[in-house]
Amino acid sequence: MNFNIRGAVLHNITGNNSDQLEATIVDAIQSGEEKVLPGLGVLLEVFWSHASEEQKHALLAVLENGVKG
Repeated sequence: MNFNIRGAVLHNITGNNSDQLEATIVDAIQSGEEKVLPGLGVLLEVFWSHASEEQKHALLAVLENGVKG
């Protein structure tokens, strides 16, 4: 059985405003459930596909700081 996670996530968030998207992200992170990780990955993909080079560099800097040991 093939399930298109990317398509399902995009279908579920199409038309959402920034407050709704933020609530989705915060809820996914706070739940701590492994099953939400693919959805967060889809949101990251959307961001990356539409971000400027400056926004990408800013995200990478935040991620780098967040994963420092």
